[in-house]
Amino acid sequence: MPRLFVAVDLPADVREDIANICHGIPGVRFVDPAQMHLTLQFLGEVDEACFQECREVLSAVPSGTFTLSLKGVGYFPPRGRPRVLWVGVKECPELVTLNSRVQRALRPLGIRPERRRFSPHITIARLGDRADSSAVGRFIAAHALFETREFEVSQFHLYRSILRPAGAEHICEASYNGKPE
Repeated sequence: MPRLFVAVDLPADVREDIANICHGIPGVRFVDPAQMHLTLQFLGEVDEACFQECREVLSAVPSGTFTLSLKGVGYFPPRGRPRVLWVGVKECPELVTLNSRVQRALRPLGIRPERRRFSPHITIARLGDRADSSAVGRFIAAHALFETREFEVSQFHLYRSILRPAGAEHICEASYNGKPE
C-alpha cells in the first residue's frame, strides 16, 4: 500500500542554504537536501483505490500562487527530549489556507487531518537517543536567526514515501499547479 503525503517543494538554492547549516551535532541523522519539503498533510498508508481518489480530488484544490520564506530553527516535541530538528516558516496566511483546503478535499475519503494545529516546518534532522543535547542547544542558538530568501509557491505535490534504512525516499506521484482561488 502506498504511504502518501502532500507537500510543497523548495527551490534548489533554498535547500542548499538549509544544507549549509546541517552539521555539528554528533548522533544526528540530517535529511538529504534532495528530500527536503514542507508537508501540508501526511496521509499515511492507503489502498490503491484511495490513492487514485486522492490524486483526483487534489486536482480540484485551488492554491493560487504566493511567496514563502523560511525563518529560524527549532525542535519537536516542544517539551522533553528533542526528536526532530526543523527550519521554520515565516507567517504565511496563504499557506495555512492551502493546508485547510487540502484537508477539506481529503476528508471525504476518510483521511483525517492531524489533531495538532498546523505548524509549517521543514524537517532537517532526526535525533537518535545518542544525540548530544548540549550540541543541539548550541545548534539552535547558532542558527536562531537563520532566514532564506522569499520564493514563489505555485504548485503542491502528492508524494509516495518509501522507508529505507538510510532514510525515506520520496517519489512525486502528481503535481498540482496553482489554480486560481
